[in-house]
Order: sequence, then structure tokens, then C-alpha cells
Amino acid sequence: MGKKGKRTKKKKRLSGTTRKILWSALAVFLVIYAAEIIYHTYKPLPEGIDYAGSLHRTDDVEMFTDLTYAQDKKGDGMQHELHIFDEVYSMIDEAEDFIILDFFLMDHYSDEDIDFPKIAETLTKKLVEKKRANPELPIVFVTDPVNTGYGSYPSKWLTKLKEAGVEVVITDLEPLRDSMPLYSGLYRTIFRWGDIGGKGWIPNAMASEAPKFRLASYVELLNVKSNHRKMIATEKAGLVTSGNPHDASGFHGNVAFKVHGPIINDMIAAEEAVVNYTKGETGQTLPRVKAEEPEDGEYAIQYVTEKKVKDLLMSELKAAGKGDRIRMAMFFIAEPDVVKEVTEAAKRGVEVKLILDPNKNSFGNEKSGLPNRPVVQKLIEDSGGRIDVRWYNTVVGQFHTKLVMVERAGDVHVLNGSANLTERTLDNYNLENDLYVIAPSDSKLAGELDAYFTRLWDNEDALYTLNIEDYQSKLTKPQRIIYALQEWLKLTSY
Repeated sequence: MGKKGKRTKKKKRLSGTTRKILWSALAVFLVIYAAEIIYHTYKPLPEGIDYAGSLHRTDDVEMFTDLTYAQDKKGDGMQHELHIFDEVYSMIDEAEDFIILDFFLMDHYSDEDIDFPKIAETLTKKLVEKKRANPELPIVFVTDPVNTGYGSYPSKWLTKLKEAGVEVVITDLEPLRDSMPLYSGLYRTIFRWGDIGGKGWIPNAMASEAPKFRLASYVELLNVKSNHRKMIATEKAGLVTSGNPHDASGFHGNVAFKVHGPIINDMIAAEEAVVNYTKGETGQTLPRVKAEEPEDGEYAIQYVTEKKVKDLLMSELKAAGKGDRIRMAMFFIAEPDVVKEVTEAAKRGVEVKLILDPNKNSFGNEKSGLPNRPVVQKLIEDSGGRIDVRWYNTVVGQFHTKLVMVERAGDVHVLNGSANLTERTLDNYNLENDLYVIAPSDSKLAGELDAYFTRLWDNEDALYTLNIEDYQSKLTKPQRIIYALQEWLKLTSY
């Protein structure tokens, strides 16, 4: 009995030592985990990111739209009005000195049995033909690693561009801040170090027929951030849009603006920053234009990226007063500061009208209605019912537009481009780009914007938009707590 007692006592002493070691190891890990979260959430951005160009004057701002609509909710009498990428193709044809593009998503994969426009193929063909006809013409195509499955497979279209001599720059996302802190801490300390190399074996979330992902690539995908910009610049013009050259996005609703003059150099400067930090260079310069602008041009225009978009938007929302009007055509709205300021504007007597995507589908997959439906409930409740909302009738695709109009003091202040109204897009996590335009209320552009929004709001020749009751349902208290917790912990994909 004595020997047995000694063995038991010794075992307990070892167990206590082991526990101390484990607790110490856990404490060290938690310190490292917390340090990784803090640093990668607030670390300095690469030089040239979060950029605001100069305010320029111009007499020429052109608006282009894509719309898919029907006569009812079933999709009868469906029509597609697609103009944006036709203009992109024309800009490529007309370019003589250089072409610089930055587009988030470019592929042809889809699980939907729909004959989508072949945008990825057409854009690739246009650029390849241009380069072959003009071998000395600089063409730079900047894009996001989502198109290569974060390194899991080569992109068919990017490969063709490279083979033709186009400079393809796949944006390095690592220097950007992490938008999902709880996950990013694990990603930085543990997940990113595994599964180096090897073939893909995990189904692609974009489409079942798309190449499979490696585990390491999926781990990177879940650390959600992107180069979400959408633009093209040549020596003749610059175009900023919410649309991607992605076949399955071909019937999305989108808006684009085309501009001319020195603002093109601001667009190029913002792209140059991405190219340089991705390639680890500081001296590479992209081509520039030589252009003069009228001192008294009808429109004021400015190019802004990342959080500078939010800064401008918040300034405009705060400036709106009683008798003014805010109109938005928007894919996502969720950023807390923006939601609060829109609510406050409505309380001040600003007329607020929102056309929103119901967030019911994503490339054929059913969605939960997040974030727009709970945000709409909050907007209406907190404003005392002063905010009017209509849902876009998304018979195919999404209402992918990111258009904001603040009408005050005889002008329409417009923001449009890649930026959704979410934390990830407005708070220096993603790379984003918008064009800011100040247009006199009696200008041609203001008239086009009003006609576009009114056509959708009033269902002038089709069932473009639906009453709020068609998608809105009150969230239960537990549902609201879950949604609020997701927002607070930043466990979202938008």
C-alpha cells in the first residue's frame, strides 16, 4: 500500500507540473494571438493607399448603366440593358498610349443554367488583340487573387493576357489590414503556416465546375479582404464602375461614370501605389496624361479610394438639412456610422429614399437577407418611419449598384464606384475606388441621375422595385442579438 501511495503522489506532482506548462503555453499563445490581432487590425497601410486626388473641373461626365428587369416577380418579359462593358471595350479600341485596368473579379464559372454574357472572354480578347497590334503599348491589368483561387490554380484569362505581353499584377493582400480580428489572429499564428503547395481538393465556393482550392488558399480566403476596385484608364478617358468582368455578374445592376482630363492621373497614381507595394518596388511609374482642365467647368470631380470614400460620404450626409434629399441605389448598407448618419439626416427633415438589393441570392445560392434586411428594420425604427425603402426586383443576378446622391444647395453630390456601405469597404480593409461628382441640379448629368432613380422607384415601364413588405420581416429578439453580435465581433463576409 505504501509503494502505491507514493506512485499516486508522484503522478499528481507530475500532473501539476504539466498543467503549469500547459497554462503557461496557453498564456504565451494568447499574448501572441492578441498582439497579432491588434497589429494587423491597425498596422500602417502601404504608401499611396487611402488616397484622395485633387478636385478637378470638367464639362463632361458620362453615365452608363446596366439593368436587368421584368414585368413581374416571376421574371416574365425579362430585359437586359447592358452598356458598361461595351464602353470599356470602346475605350480599349480607342487607346493609343496606354491602358491601365483594375478589376476585382474576372472569370467565366457559374452553376446557374443561364446564358450569361461572355465578359471575361471578350475583355481578354480585346486586350490581347490590342497588345498584338501594338506591342509597345503599355497595358497593365491589376486584379485580385480570388481569380487564381488564392494561388490554387492559374486563371485561364490572366494566363492569356500574360502570354500576349500584358503586365498582370495580382494584388498582394497581406500588407492590408485584417477585417475579421478573431479569425485573423488564428490565421496569423497558426493557419497560414500549413498546407504549403500541393493540389487543390476542396470544392470552389464560386462554382462547382471551377478548379478546386488548396486548404491554405481557403484559409486565406476566410481572412476576408480584397482588391475590390473596378476601373479602366487610358490617355483619353477614365471610367469607374461597380461592375466586374465576370460572366455570372453579367446581368447585375451597375452604374459607371466616364471622365476626361487630369483626373486620369489621380486614378493612375492610386493604381501605381498598388503595383509598387505588390511588386516590392518604389520606383516604377505608370504612364501619365498631359491634359488641361477648364477653370470654370460645369462639374467638379474627385477620385477617392478606401476610407477617403467614407470621409466624403459622411461629410455629405452631415451637410444635408431640412428640405434636402438623399437617394441611394445600393447593394449593401451596414456601416454603423453611415447608418446612424442617414437616420439622423431623416430626423432633421431630409427626404431619404433607398433602393436596395434584398440580399436573397448570390450566384444561385440562397442568402439570408444579411445585412440589408435587419439594417432596414433599424433604419425605419430609429428614424420613426421617416426613411422610404424599396427592394430591387432581382429576377436574375443582384442589384450591385453603389450609387449615393445627396441633393443640397442647388447641386447633386454623387459618389459611385466599387464601395459598398460596409465596414470592410469603408474602413481601410479592402482596396476600393469611387468617383465623387458635384453636378448642378439643372445639369445634364443631374437629369440623367434623376431619370434613372425615378424610373426604378416609380416602376415606369417594368416592375423594377418592390414594396418593403415583400422582403422585410421583423427580427425576433434572439435574431437581433445574433446579428448585433456578428457585427460587433466582425464575423461577417460583407
